[in-house]
Amino acid sequence: MPTVDVDRTDPDYRSWLKEAVRKVQADANRTADTHLLRFPLPEKWGIDLYLKDESTHPTGSLKHRLARSLFLYGLCNGWIRPGKPVIESSSGSTAVSEAYFASLIGVPFIAVMPATTSREKTRLIEFHGGTCHLVQDPRTVYEVSARLAAESGGHYMDQFTYAERATDWRGNNNIAESIYQQLRLERYPEPAWIVATAGTGGTSATIARYVHYMQYDTRICVPDPENSCFFDGWLTGDAKTDCATASRIEGIGRPRMEPSFVPGAIDRMMKVPDAASVAAVRALETAIGRKAGGSTGTGLWSALKIVAEMVAEGRKGSVVTLLCDPGDRYLDKYYSDDWLASQGLDITPYARTLDEFLTTGSWSA
Repeated sequence: MPTVDVDRTDPDYRSWLKEAVRKVQADANRTADTHLLRFPLPEKWGIDLYLKDESTHPTGSLKHRLARSLFLYGLCNGWIRPGKPVIESSSGSTAVSEAYFASLIGVPFIAVMPATTSREKTRLIEFHGGTCHLVQDPRTVYEVSARLAAESGGHYMDQFTYAERATDWRGNNNIAESIYQQLRLERYPEPAWIVATAGTGGTSATIARYVHYMQYDTRICVPDPENSCFFDGWLTGDAKTDCATASRIEGIGRPRMEPSFVPGAIDRMMKVPDAASVAAVRALETAIGRKAGGSTGTGLWSALKIVAEMVAEGRKGSVVTLLCDPGDRYLDKYYSDDWLASQGLDITPYARTLDEFLTTGSWSA
């Protein structure tokens, strides 16, 4: 019987692939690491609070890291092909970053997003050459994305499945390794807590795995907004937990337990009221003169609550959270009193809690 030998070598495709991977890697090579900012706290507390400022990436958010990893993953797996569209289900920021990388390597990009996504995010996707496909029911983004990929012969990137596996959690300058490298000369170089919100769950999984791998004592806290199932699923251990309403805090919170969310790696979760997230992000502007998105507020509220516990217990140390994206994408939402009123959100008691805490060290919420 003769040997059956099928050679599918495609020199043109391999040449295109080599150049595409080079372009994506070159983006990382010419992009400086993001800053670690200090949030001002009273010196007598002996506690340092830092924000990893991911808004300084070329596409303005934490999702730039994820998009780069997903594109390299898809390219090296042979899933992304010349001339074929990349499709993604997203609440906005990942799609902005993926549109950038799609343009970089010259393939079409389609973002499937809830109709409630901020107009500024859709503008940025279109600025980078992408197309926005809006859906009324946020729970349908997955099936619509898969259908569009099948109909077009393109690739459904599926960040919610592949986020935790596309990133090298052992190091390779991932966000966790970067945080520890930047803290090495600080007075508390090993943080007591790292606080990371969850959209796909990939960032919290990367940080938690790196902490365990490097044998640090740092604990991982994941805050969850209203209208998201991560907290309930983590609490009950039910992977089928879902939520019918879309999160008002764009970029985090999901209607289902996403495959990239790794509950077992997380030490602690908090369910944060949306009004508290908005109050915290406005307090951030007062403290450091920077506007940030609502997901930053969710993380900051939880980080400050942890700091309050440390103050009450007389513990010293450091805490790190993330500045996920800039606030100019949300001027018509989290910085709009009219939007707050339309959503029935009263931030007054949460703002009072923050003011009191930062002044007296007492947390009343």
